[in-house]
Amino acid sequence: MTLLIRARASFSRHSRPKSYVSPLRSFLPRRTLLTLSTCDGPTEPPLLNQTVHSHLAETASKYGDRTAVISRYQQQRLTYDDLDTLSTSLARGFKKQGVKRGDRVCISLGNSIEFAVATYALFKLGAILVPLNPSFNTAQVVSALTHLDASHLVVSLETNLPRKPARSNVPLLQELMGKAVPSLQKIITVDNSHGRVDAAALRGLVRFDNMLADGKASYEPLLEKGEVLSPDDVVNIQFTSGTTSTPKAACLTHKSILNNGYSIGDRMLLTHKDIVCCPPPLFHCFGAVLGYLACTTHGSAIVFPAECFDPVATLRAVQEEQCTALHGVPTMFISELELLESGQMPYQGFDKLRTGIAAGSSVPLELMKKLHKTLNLTELTICYGMTETSPVSFMTTTDDPMEKRLDSVGRLLPHVSAKIVDPQDPSAVLPVGQKGELAISGYLVQKGYWNDPERSAEVMIPDAKGKVWMHTGDEAEMDENGYAKITGRIKDLIIRGGENIHPLEIENCLLAHPAVHEVSVVGLKDAKYGERVGAFIRTPEKGIELEEELREWVRQRLSNHLVPKHVFLSPDHFPKTASGKIQKFKLREMGEALLKSRGLAET
Repeated sequence: MTLLIRARASFSRHSRPKSYVSPLRSFLPRRTLLTLSTCDGPTEPPLLNQTVHSHLAETASKYGDRTAVISRYQQQRLTYDDLDTLSTSLARGFKKQGVKRGDRVCISLGNSIEFAVATYALFKLGAILVPLNPSFNTAQVVSALTHLDASHLVVSLETNLPRKPARSNVPLLQELMGKAVPSLQKIITVDNSHGRVDAAALRGLVRFDNMLADGKASYEPLLEKGEVLSPDDVVNIQFTSGTTSTPKAACLTHKSILNNGYSIGDRMLLTHKDIVCCPPPLFHCFGAVLGYLACTTHGSAIVFPAECFDPVATLRAVQEEQCTALHGVPTMFISELELLESGQMPYQGFDKLRTGIAAGSSVPLELMKKLHKTLNLTELTICYGMTETSPVSFMTTTDDPMEKRLDSVGRLLPHVSAKIVDPQDPSAVLPVGQKGELAISGYLVQKGYWNDPERSAEVMIPDAKGKVWMHTGDEAEMDENGYAKITGRIKDLIIRGGENIHPLEIENCLLAHPAVHEVSVVGLKDAKYGERVGAFIRTPEKGIELEEELREWVRQRLSNHLVPKHVFLSPDHFPKTASGKIQKFKLREMGEALLKSRGLAET
């Protein structure tokens, strides 16, 4: 899954000393102007060659009494000493339940203290953490567990998702206890139901709090005699997000996620004094690496406003915890801005905000303007990545020129290489300024998709020297200074009569219309042109008149061939992943079905 991420600088223009020089500048090499779209990132600072949990021990030794995790809805807080100690106890509890090095342990939880502690507990054992999307139905959970030959599952008694009633997981538990997954040894439950779910009749389940208590009473070594964990061990398997219909299991190492989190925190200039509000889910690389690991590598505090995204809880968390940073995908920020602009939430208590990350396949310019105006996020910078690259590869610095922070995804992180190639010939590097497919190489590239060598080989392509490149599927261009611009997903391009149309350009235009709350543009089948532009608009208004007004709005601002042929108005939210990303493949299916019902398919 691809991310496009925007992060505000750690100093406001009002508080930054006039003599201030970013420490990152010393790590950025002098650059000669490029003629081909290929470059390498800085070689300093050196890579951390250690495991994730060994770095936590270092953080705890420096900032042990500082707050590490705040779970607002659970009314719980952990210091770094607490996090280190509890995760060791939980690791012993996992070991008593049979978890050993290399085992795949799936976790299906919302953002919580349990998830935060379990993450480091599994790392300490050398087990592989596999976060599952809590929105998965029974068939999807069984499929994931079976694909990975998972040995253990940690699951909540209820699943809570945005804008949906709580869902009991008893039917899932009953299915799994019927030996639906032969490899599954134990199911560990977290009771988040507040008495709404009675699991007493389900025999053989292990309660999370009992497992933790068992671990606290144990002094057994975490590793077997002679066993040593390596920074190159696979420690995290992330299923790529459901923005496509076929998620894959990306294998990431200690070294890849630790260094990526550290580099992100560095470029955000995070310190042990920062408090980061993180509503994006921990099962996603945004919450796990850009949120959690970027914080724990710098001694910052992370705040979970709720188990799943709740815009009211998020804004209150920022206000009451005096957060200095706010993370979210564009749809989250849109919901928060709507609350503030409508007066449903008081506009106060945001004066401490000074940094943050907004992630998504694209962040429209109009949304950035609203964030600047309403939340005073005037120094937004950008970074880019995908699940298979742990995830971030490009990011701006806080003192890059403003136009680069608005119109590019910055330059490469340390120890990362990139090139832009001809999509039809991966060996052909394109000249600067020419659009092609972005490929990434370096420590951050996945080891491959779990038990899927064919799909791994499709995207991980060695060059003539044997260097492996991750082909992202994103269309991009690079300038002579190494700044990259993401121009769209190659698969999302709309090809109308042989012309390439980029949905983002149309989405930015439509989002500037006052009646448009949210927009997603896709290509729909057309007998004459191959594809036509279809625009899905979330708006409280409706009617043929508004459809024509929106078409005219685009016609006056863009070329005629970019005017949507089909406009679909709805007050309802678009289909999204649990992390908040719009699922364009579902919108295409919906659009085709709507056109067919109207007798307009392929006209």
